[in-house]
Amino acid sequence: MRTLYTLLLHAALPWILVRLWWRGRREPGYRAHIAERFGHSALAPREKLFWVHAVSVGEARASAPLVHALQREYPDHDVLVTCLTAAGRDTAKQVFGESVLLAWLPYDTPAALRRFLEHFRPRLGIMMETEIWPNLLQACRAYGVPVLLANARMSQRSARAYRRLPGLSRPAFAALAAACAQGPADARRLRLLGAREVSVAGSLKFDIEPDPGKAEEGRAFKASLGDRKVLLLASTRDGEEEALLAQCAGLGEDTLIVLVPRHQRRFDAVAAIAARMGFGAARRSLGEAPHAGGRLYLGDTMGEMAFYYALADVVVIGGSFAPLGGQNLIEGCAAGVPVVTGPHMYNFADVTRLAVRAQAAVQAEDAAAALSVARALLADPARRARMGEAGRRLCARHRGATARHLEVCQRLLTAAAPG
Repeated sequence: MRTLYTLLLHAALPWILVRLWWRGRREPGYRAHIAERFGHSALAPREKLFWVHAVSVGEARASAPLVHALQREYPDHDVLVTCLTAAGRDTAKQVFGESVLLAWLPYDTPAALRRFLEHFRPRLGIMMETEIWPNLLQACRAYGVPVLLANARMSQRSARAYRRLPGLSRPAFAALAAACAQGPADARRLRLLGAREVSVAGSLKFDIEPDPGKAEEGRAFKASLGDRKVLLLASTRDGEEEALLAQCAGLGEDTLIVLVPRHQRRFDAVAAIAARMGFGAARRSLGEAPHAGGRLYLGDTMGEMAFYYALADVVVIGGSFAPLGGQNLIEGCAAGVPVVTGPHMYNFADVTRLAVRAQAAVQAEDAAAALSVARALLADPARRARMGEAGRRLCARHRGATARHLEVCQRLLTAAAPG
């Protein structure tokens, strides 16, 4: 089965490269360092190195507590962070600066992976959340590189997809040295898929510390708005902006809508959507401030969620009004902002249940219901305060995933040590 997968991947590579070049029109990062995608690196080899793969923005941010813990515990080791998306690589650069090495993850072909592993020879590989690449995991096993699936989540939908190809997926999951699941349901599904050493470690996202400078900037921005309330539409996806903005039409000028699309490549398109719907938007990327009577502020920047959450009175989480799995709601809870989600939060099911049970979040059935809840919250400062405090308490109770992950890393390193 893996042989057929490899042949199909080789056949698809020309089309993959064309798509990569096409995406580079709007995100030039995709056209940089292309040789790395085939295992050719200009980075010098390091004597002692940990490798962390964070596919995109969310995974790069989630990896930060564990990467920092490894750097503190093993100061003589370098850390290589690989990504697949340009936004993920930019985020890793913002989060880690020059303290890590950055590269693209090679395509999942035997030759590219052989070059990658022989060049870097990592002592430990860490794949964030749901990254399962059959050839990569088998190559790591052959080269004696233990791989941890960290902050692992496995929705019912993803598990069903993997079960359709057991000849490909089961050996891949079995090749993992260990998996640290976010919750018991994730752990159970991982075991059923073939993962062997699975523990429940919680979510690393509870341990993320927001950028204090961005948070302070957000509070100052909020103060400049006077008595205006702020409704944050966070991490919205294609098709959601129209539905959510249509429900915002009845909001008065005393409420500023802050709209932050999930993907950088859609910023201009979302600005056009807002203009077409009668929402003249000030854009953060241009340094514009909401003008008097302006109803919409477009958060068209990356790496600034701490800023946006610090100025919000209520947040509606995007990615959850179509079957896309939702987005991380922990940042909102940690910032003490009442959270409203749509019905499709299956990628964050355990955390959503915890937040709803703690009365830090409300899960609505559609965009209309979500904005109805949001409007009620904007009019009820006492309820907002209770929900915000509940969110902070929830996050405080569930911190500690980093230490549990670090223990597993240390065990894998000890087991892999010569002699």
